[in-house]
Amino acid sequence: MDRSILMAIVLVFLAAMLALLVVGWRSRKRRQMSVAAPITAPAELGAAIGTFTGKYVATTASADPFDRIAVHGLGFRGNASLTLATAGVLVQRVGERDFWIPAGDLTGVRRATWTIDRAVERDGLHLLEWRLGDRSVDSYFRMDEPAAFENAIEPLIAIERQAK
Repeated sequence: MDRSILMAIVLVFLAAMLALLVVGWRSRKRRQMSVAAPITAPAELGAAIGTFTGKYVATTASADPFDRIAVHGLGFRGNASLTLATAGVLVQRVGERDFWIPAGDLTGVRRATWTIDRAVERDGLHLLEWRLGDRSVDSYFRMDEPAAFENAIEPLIAIERQAK
């Protein structure tokens, strides 16, 4: 076979794979239209606990780290800043809409080693468990200062557990 024919076959194959990726992503977003949008931060966040930087990795359906939430800007990784306050957690991401996790919606925090398309060293991710509308979701973060973040968020979640 001629080299140009082989090159054309490879290019057609790559174009078909790219088209399938686009179709798959759009189908996922269409299936998740019922997922509630995260709320925006209130004007008053309460007493500040601290601001921590890191990477936003993903938000998935709770207990299913392969089911990425793709709607409402939650589908893409990026740099993030998490501001912890007594009223909740403000997640600010570069190039995406900020979102707010009210303290009452936080259900837990734990460590993880992997999620959809990301694996790190043992316990290298922080997994925030929270309620998004009527769904339980998990948001994964890779924090620049993991110990400081964990020390700051644990009391916030403990307060919420006591309140319930």
